[in-house]
Amino acid sequence: MAESEARQGAPRQDRQVKLVPGGLEIDGRTVPLLAGSVHYWRLDPSEWRSCLLAVKRLGLHFVDTYVPWGVHEVSPGKLDLGETQPNRNVAKFCQLAQEVGLFVILRPGPHINAELTYFGLPKRIVWDGACQARSPEQNPVMLPMLPLAFPVPSYASDAFHDETARYFQLLGPAIVPLLHPHGPIVLIQVDNEGAFYFREGAYDQDYHPDAIRAYHDFLRAKYGTIEALSRAYGITPKEGEEQPSDVTRFTSIEPPRRFDAETPTGLVRHLDWCAFQEHLLTTAMARFVRALEAAGLSGLPTVHNLPPGQSATPLDPDRLLEVVNFIGQDYYHAAGQTGRQVIARATTELAVRAEALRVPAFASELGAGFPPFFPPLTEQDSAFTTLAALAYGLRAFNVYMAVERDRWIGSPIDRHGRDRPNAIFWRKLCAAMEATSFATLHRATPVRIMIPRLERRIARAMHAFGPLSAAILSTFGLGARECAVEEELGLGYPLAVEVGEFVHAFEHALEARGVPFAIVGTDDSAFAGDPKWLLCVSSGALETALFERLATARNHGVHITLGPRAPVFDETFTRRSSPVDGSGLGADTRLGPLVREATDAASVVGQAVDLLGLPTYASDPSDVLVTVHADTEGRACVIFVINPTDRHIAARVRCTFGASRLVDLIDEVEFVAASGVVEVALRARAIRMLKVVA
Repeated sequence: MAESEARQGAPRQDRQVKLVPGGLEIDGRTVPLLAGSVHYWRLDPSEWRSCLLAVKRLGLHFVDTYVPWGVHEVSPGKLDLGETQPNRNVAKFCQLAQEVGLFVILRPGPHINAELTYFGLPKRIVWDGACQARSPEQNPVMLPMLPLAFPVPSYASDAFHDETARYFQLLGPAIVPLLHPHGPIVLIQVDNEGAFYFREGAYDQDYHPDAIRAYHDFLRAKYGTIEALSRAYGITPKEGEEQPSDVTRFTSIEPPRRFDAETPTGLVRHLDWCAFQEHLLTTAMARFVRALEAAGLSGLPTVHNLPPGQSATPLDPDRLLEVVNFIGQDYYHAAGQTGRQVIARATTELAVRAEALRVPAFASELGAGFPPFFPPLTEQDSAFTTLAALAYGLRAFNVYMAVERDRWIGSPIDRHGRDRPNAIFWRKLCAAMEATSFATLHRATPVRIMIPRLERRIARAMHAFGPLSAAILSTFGLGARECAVEEELGLGYPLAVEVGEFVHAFEHALEARGVPFAIVGTDDSAFAGDPKWLLCVSSGALETALFERLATARNHGVHITLGPRAPVFDETFTRRSSPVDGSGLGADTRLGPLVREATDAASVVGQAVDLLGLPTYASDPSDVLVTVHADTEGRACVIFVINPTDRHIAARVRCTFGASRLVDLIDEVEFVAASGVVEVALRARAIRMLKVVA
């Protein structure tokens, strides 16, 4: 499929609903994007109203619901939308939401997961060979998911897209009358966690014939001529040949089926395959958007949700934002240091991007409970995850699940609309966010650790555990340094492993000094918000365009540091005629411009604090962390004090943000400052959200 098909721009919004930093502007009024998930088809319709009222009592303004294709389809080309089964009447459910004063977020799929067998797709679709993703051996790609393993669809399959478009057409007549301004639906999600159904390993899939055709189109668009591709791949002709006899056309290029690179040049085709998978997913989302629009579901903001561990997947947020209006993130984590680190990485990247785009930093799924076949998550885990995400910049969320249903444990509301004890936390949290106008606050991150897409592709290509999901491993805090093959490709160092260690060392050093920072990619948002120091990681290659952007940022006063390797290659792993050692990028050689050793991180960060005047929000002990959120005037309004350890702690926090006392917004406990220090009592693996009183 042509490159242009994935780059048409995100859908136009014209139904008096607009994304704004504080949430959604609906008919000129900003509504904080606080939502709760309710699955109508899993409940008795006689309980719908009481459950929706309970959602509203929590302080939520939106109800979020999937529309499961496989539940509604009674035969090919026919949906039951309440005609025979009242619990399938999605229109009536949405109308009741409007009656009780809730807006609706609609998630029509086609993939919804929702812990449904076949992830909500019809059985006939997943067992249709034309729709199935393919392994390198042309076998169906199985997802070993409880309660029943199934073959996953191909995002490239024309047959699958045709079936999806027909489903949207059948759904449209019931849904279109409910779109704002005539109805309560104000936001539409496109697909769900579109990372190849958790089979996102670089060589797991997709070798479907339609995907291979799209792969060849991708290579044509990138290289233009087969000669250019041959040069990039290091393919040399035999004597007397212009090209090797088996490489005369793009259709003769086979995608890699396992990691077998032995040299930097040999790595290029693997990186192209990873880049193609990113393109394929973006193109698929664009096709879904067009199918929704053709069915009349248009004119509203659109969103796609990234799964936990998204940085290890082929979902590229920068590309996705060309076809949807904003990106959400899903959160399911255990309380503790590992969970906190993973949340910090994902949320700081999400928040920096959202602020640059002036959209809410949104948790499409903020876990309240867990499915029974997953490791248990307690109410403490849910509270810790929620507060940690807010601490690192989240501004909006969808409580998943707000209301009890089958295959889920731990919702704050039961299936009759009655509150459970953990509803108190969510009610107090929503009240706290409203009282502090939290959605409008800002967490400054003057330091950015930039991980180029090139490095993320290298980590994907060099993932050591085959079909074992790198995204799932990432949710447990395992990244390239733990999960990448230690191949050196003749360079004398393991590329992905070394970069992973380098990033981890700087994260630790910055947190030890209390310096606020964000993990970022290389899109425009990475340079927004006036960063003071941008540390760009490199395993030896750097895109030429990125180097030029870094040089421009340096000329505008941003200090640039490269590491751990000087980029002696460009993005095609062609050796540069003159190596880029970072000269011209650093304002002061004490911080680089090239930092080679991860062990130097603490020293370099210490120098940066003094040289660049970086803010520090330190505490004693240092393993308790502090984040500060300020208003538009720069006044600190809310701080979070995070204890990820397994011990109760009385932390001494220096009030460099200015405060006479701090008031916990959840349990209302007060802490009074004395001599510029406030002592905050913290339980093990707990976080306090504190209002600053000057």
